Amino acid sequence: MVRPFVIFFFLALMSLSVEAATSGTSQPMGDYPRVATVDWTLVETLMSLGVVPVASAQIKDYQAWVAEPALPESVVDIGLRGQPNRELAASLNLDLILISPLFSAIEPTLSQIAPVQTLTTYNPENNFWQNLVDTTRQVGKLTNRSAEAEAVIDHHRLRISRLKKHITEGTPSLLVVQFIDDRHVRAYGKGSLYDMVINRLGLQNAWKGQTNMWGYTTVGIEKLTTQGYLVIVDPIPMSAEGVFEDNKLWQALPAVRSDRVLSMPAVWSFGALPSAVRFAEELYQALSEQRAIESDSSTL
Repeated sequence: MVRPFVIFFFLALMSLSVEAATSGTSQPMGDYPRVATVDWTLVETLMSLGVVPVASAQIKDYQAWVAEPALPESVVDIGLRGQPNRELAASLNLDLILISPLFSAIEPTLSQIAPVQTLTTYNPENNFWQNLVDTTRQVGKLTNRSAEAEAVIDHHRLRISRLKKHITEGTPSLLVVQFIDDRHVRAYGKGSLYDMVINRLGLQNAWKGQTNMWGYTTVGIEKLTTQGYLVIVDPIPMSAEGVFEDNKLWQALPAVRSDRVLSMPAVWSFGALPSAVRFAEELYQALSEQRAIESDSSTL
């Protein structure tokens, strides 16, 4: 029997090979516009196409919440996403600035520096995966990377399809959360990137409650009563670090009592194709390790 970690290693190795073939970073510099964006979803989309943005915003926070793809040191931090440093941005000789509707209030200011394009990724009226595909194609067109965009789309679709084939049948449902403090979490359901990936993997999302336009709702930890797996996505804020040892509500949760809590590294919950696939890979790895632990326990 092939062990799950062997399959995961094989998929990861193939991923690196394909990324090396499709990455635009091997092409001569200067064949795409000098672009900046304050939106992290568009940052990771640019990076997936081999386009290194000249500037982004709150890079330290990007490293904590998005993590990958990592930004090279050459990327200039222009300050807050909602209030970037206009003078610094104006000094960068930009050809293009990309934003999402979330930052429409600063569009008039940014348009004085360079042409601005607003790209809508999170549109709850459309198929979520298709939204990510459309954004990738739009960014590719704007940066002379249309061919690379199609390669990236096909590559990421294939990676999730391959992972789905190795998901264990009968896997319990998943409740994905991120901590806000020691008593509250964001629970991700319909309309979220996490939910979309769970569905594409053939798994079930345990959260059936209402969600906002971003696909999550804020609830107290006492609501996390799933009998399946409770999936915690980093980062854990300092205000929540004590919950795992000292909070009686947490200790009483069914998933905690049954040792069905899975911990995952940071994956941008409002991300694009790279975040979607990385969440799929990290989730597959966590489930594989959990099943191995459960299998070993059942033989004792």
